[in-house]
Amino acid sequence: MCKVIAIANQKGGVGKTVTTENLGIGLAMQGKRVLLIDADSQGSLTASLGFGEPDKIDYSLASVLGLLINDEAFDPLAGLLHHSEGIDLMPGNIELSGIEVSLVNVMSRETMMREYIGWMRPLYDYILIDCTPSLGMLTVNALAAADSVLIPVQAAYLSAKGLEQLIKTISKVKRQINPGLEIEGILMTMVDGRTNYAKEIIQLLRDGYEGQVHFFTSDIPLSVRASEISAIGVSIYQHDPKGKVAQAYLSLTKEVISHE
Repeated sequence: MCKVIAIANQKGGVGKTVTTENLGIGLAMQGKRVLLIDADSQGSLTASLGFGEPDKIDYSLASVLGLLINDEAFDPLAGLLHHSEGIDLMPGNIELSGIEVSLVNVMSRETMMREYIGWMRPLYDYILIDCTPSLGMLTVNALAAADSVLIPVQAAYLSAKGLEQLIKTISKVKRQINPGLEIEGILMTMVDGRTNYAKEIIQLLRDGYEGQVHFFTSDIPLSVRASEISAIGVSIYQHDPKGKVAQAYLSLTKEVISHE
């Protein structure tokens, strides 16, 4: 059985891409077959995995969705890129911005990505979708296609404040489009454990949502080493294997597998 997880938060800079990359490669290290989908028009995941200049890639997620919108035949395996650490990637780029506009006038516009992922499910154990930092049509498509949502939240006031709107959107998608959608959990990211401020934000979130939503036991610590990996195209496991961030993502990976 394949599990599809959307990594979503409408606020940017909370660690969605870093989490998608390192959770995906962590799952591959545990022997899982993993596909990552870059559903963000900025192409951050594609660039972070070492495929420079995503906007010059000829065939991407936008190409697939364009063919589906026009009801044209397509090869589900076309355009997949393979990363040396054992995962496959369907890249994303700026063309997704045009697709998002096109989707507004399409019948069954919320389920285009679900149709593509339906073709890919038999080939993988996990499919992770790196969502765009908005609650637009591409994010709704990802939520409609997913089995669960993993929500990275930075230990900061504005990031925590935006969580309520995201959870409302997830509930609405569950009610109207995807009844099987669950929240995988909230992952605290960029946590500076030395500050009372971070501790207060985490406690505020736990007080507000614990009991309704699972909180992952692993918090991802703030680290310069983690921010460097996007520039060099490898995971934290290769860049800083003995560091706290690598250990935290390994712990997260094992916790996600335990939810199977």
